Amino acid sequence: MTDSTAETDTSARVRILVYSDDSSTRQQVMRALGKRTHPDVPQLDYVEVATAAIVIANMDAGGIDLAILDGEAVPVGGMGIAKQLKDEIDNCPPILVLTGRADDAWLASWSRAEAAVPHPIDPIRLAGAVVGLLRPTRKSIV
Repeated sequence: MTDSTAETDTSARVRILVYSDDSSTRQQVMRALGKRTHPDVPQLDYVEVATAAIVIANMDAGGIDLAILDGEAVPVGGMGIAKQLKDEIDNCPPILVLTGRADDAWLASWSRAEAAVPHPIDPIRLAGAVVGLLRPTRKSIV
């Protein structure tokens, strides 16, 4: 397969669910990651979600490769959703939680999220964590 074919082949893409009640937070995440974070990772497609119920519906439906959940979202925070997803979905895809501050990483660990990145969003740190979660042979970078 040539590079031009890989760009248009939807099977060579990664679907990332981005949850936050704040549309600017969702936009920051998608801008920080862009269409491709690393040559080892396929092109990224995004599913933007603003409510917990829609997160659950999308995750139950399958086809999501990574979920990025805003731990500061209201009325339902991403850490609670992460815990619920990990408890209820067999073979749940990796979850990255955006925390209010770096010291809240322990809460993300409680939620069983594989990675945590604090607000404000640092594009390099976020991309590193995402690449770590999407590469099958590497562990997450927190």
